[in-house]
Amino acid sequence: MESNSAARRPEDIALDLLKFVAAHTNVASKSSGSTTGFGVPAASKPEDQVANLLELYAKCRAAVETPVK
Repeated sequence: MESNSAARRPEDIALDLLKFVAAHTNVASKSSGSTTGFGVPAASKPEDQVANLLELYAKCRAAVETPVK
């Protein structure tokens, strides 16, 4: 039986971080806000919005997977 305190996968943590950043910076909206290091320019096409979200996810993965010193 697995407990709720079991370690989560970095991918899942990065996805939660992406959701948090996107929600608080309006990344998915046409008039995008910006948070240092995570802001993406407003995208006019859906394909650009998807590309921006994938780039943001990559940044979140890198942030989550960076070893703590």
